Amino acid sequence: MTTEDETDGETLVGGMANAGAVRRRGAWVERPAPRHAHALHAHLLALQEHGFDAAPTPVGLTADGREQLTFIPGDVPLPPFAPWVLTTTALESVGILLRRLHAAGAAIAVDTDVEWPQDLADPEGGTMLCHNDVCPENVVFRDGRAAALIDFDMAAPGRPLWDVAMASRYWVPMLDPTSAAALHPGGLDASARLRVLADSYGLSPGERAELPGVIEQATEVCRTFVSRRVADGDPVYLQALADRGGWERWDRLQTWLTAHRETFTAALLD
Repeated sequence: MTTEDETDGETLVGGMANAGAVRRRGAWVERPAPRHAHALHAHLLALQEHGFDAAPTPVGLTADGREQLTFIPGDVPLPPFAPWVLTTTALESVGILLRRLHAAGAAIAVDTDVEWPQDLADPEGGTMLCHNDVCPENVVFRDGRAAALIDFDMAAPGRPLWDVAMASRYWVPMLDPTSAAALHPGGLDASARLRVLADSYGLSPGERAELPGVIEQATEVCRTFVSRRVADGDPVYLQALADRGGWERWDRLQTWLTAHRETFTAALLD
């Protein structure tokens, strides 16, 4: 989504970390550059060399600390999410797109000298660069199917399964019914949708057995991330925490995940 600004291009709406700071200028997007932008841009170019054409192409860095990337046309879902965002077709396409990313990423050596962001990183590490934030606001759709991934700022080395777990949190969504109802259409079957994502990605039986536990681990990492932002006084995260039920919501979510672990595992393996 965009808002017009005649003097400075279009402000792209959505997301939390760079809210209001991302602008489109014709075929380019300008946004705040992460500290590791040089390494991230090199990785994005390497993904293209290995056949993954569903991410922005780096254009350059500006003197005032912004990065320029190619603009990818399409529809980017914003909350509260419309029914089409949570269709089985959309969910399957996210799994397929994530698998394509990982197939290309597995062939690219991760630069171990770079301080990759640890905010949402896999605590067990890994040899492949994961996106770590495949939420609806970071997926571009065309005709109801996921066509591209954007905003790789949180990318860091990890297990492919970690990326699937992170995506599951947003796309199933792996939320207790009360939390899910705040932003999503009603009546979503978490167990069935988790199976759809696992099938479309192509998880092995061993990975399926591990996934519910990794989702719980990812949820704890996300809670810690929010806690740090709130402790730092970040107004965006303070407001989001208040709007979404405070820490009670996180307690309820973690209890729900633990209580349903066996149900999720059975749905993945049956």
